[in-house]
Amino acid sequence: MDAGRVTLAEFGQEWLVAYAVPNLEPKTLRTYQSLWDRHVLPSIGGVELRQLRPAVLDRFLAQLQREGLSPASVKKVAGLIQGVLQRAVEWERISQNPMRVAHKPRARRRIVIRPIAPAQVEQLREHLLADGRRRCATLVSVLAYSGLRPGEALALTWESIGERTIAVTGASSMGRLKGTKTGAERTVRLMSPLAQDLAEWRLAQGRPDPDRVVFPGESPDGTLTEGQWNRWTQGAFRAAKLAVGLPHARAYDLRHSFVSLLIHEGQSILEVARQAGHSPQTCLRDYGHLFDEFDPAEREPAEAVIKAARDQLVPLTYLSATAK
Repeated sequence: MDAGRVTLAEFGQEWLVAYAVPNLEPKTLRTYQSLWDRHVLPSIGGVELRQLRPAVLDRFLAQLQREGLSPASVKKVAGLIQGVLQRAVEWERISQNPMRVAHKPRARRRIVIRPIAPAQVEQLREHLLADGRRRCATLVSVLAYSGLRPGEALALTWESIGERTIAVTGASSMGRLKGTKTGAERTVRLMSPLAQDLAEWRLAQGRPDPDRVVFPGESPDGTLTEGQWNRWTQGAFRAAKLAVGLPHARAYDLRHSFVSLLIHEGQSILEVARQAGHSPQTCLRDYGHLFDEFDPAEREPAEAVIKAARDQLVPLTYLSATAK
């Protein structure tokens, strides 16, 4: 194809304007631009599309590894190039995508998910409440007891919260509302301890209108900005997790607690996957070890487990007072 005479750098600029900017999230776009500028352009940016054979790409990826780039980062670069070249195929600049058959680094072994136990979730909540941070404590509850992804929790409005369920219809990314990660809407169960936390938070806010977001921020859409979210994870949440002995916990990890609670109730893979917003295959891949460890004879109602953790928790405010 004559169109294949354009260089990868030239086509990359066209891909950026025509595809990346309109379709990718700003954070993803920044990551891709950094990878492209640092690793792709200096090495193979001047190569014509028609000359990008699998062997050329194999040598390029091997060079990145020799230069000390981690296998995970090399895979990201390879994935970026494959996506760019796929657009080149669809736009009839080349007939085949050579990165599809190039030799990419092997995927690293997946990290086994270890959910945060309800007792530890309650310790996080108590620490935040003792510090006067009810919004933060409520956000922890939403993540841990509804299984929402952080972006979904930040986009939550009061009208999405029913008597028995929460409707998950969108997400917030860098302060901008968008669809969910999978593009599908779903409902999740509203457990009574979480319903109580949300009711107390709404009352503390002065009963905002139904269309207002549950966790208001400074973005044009009324949600938390990226900076506000980062300040929370690196500030109040970090202080709480260190205080309760969870130094490596991430806010995202709280969602695994909800999945674990459903599994230990005896819910099916299909139902767990539906509420988590996963496909059954992804659910089994990520949580298969939790299903394997579950003994049907030891079913525990999720709400009872949460309530027991709350009832047994000695308030940190009490511990602080007795230590003086």
